[in-house]
Amino acid sequence: MLIIILIPYLFLEIYISLHMLEEIGAFWATIWTIVTMILGSTLLKNSPYALMGNMYSLQRGKLDLQKFQDATTFYFLGAILLIVPGVFSDFMGIASLLYTVYLQFVAKITPEQPNIYQKPKGDDDVIDVEIVDEHTDSHDRIER
Repeated sequence: MLIIILIPYLFLEIYISLHMLEEIGAFWATIWTIVTMILGSTLLKNSPYALMGNMYSLQRGKLDLQKFQDATTFYFLGAILLIVPGVFSDFMGIASLLYTVYLQFVAKITPEQPNIYQKPKGDDDVIDVEIVDEHTDSHDRIER
């Protein structure tokens, strides 16, 4: 099954990369490849910060669990696709990162939802007290 997807992808990648090589030249194609590899590596290196930001948005109720998974998955996928040399993979990586930005933008403008992952707290005005009487008589006790 993987080979059925991989072979057309490789042919499409080679075709688009060669076409871009003819259009902009070998020097700029090499610069393009190096810049996108550095960008992808930087994004992958900073992925813990992106993950923590997504977790913070999840905790505040700005992201639901499905959007959290999508944003995290497409961020990693976009960074890895930018590292892979080739124009088609670069465009797919940029599309993945744009989808992540879209999810974050939609999550930013949605109102905060109640946090379903936190235990509900009790009433704030309730005080739990135990009264201990220190002055008890021996006559107050009932013996069995």
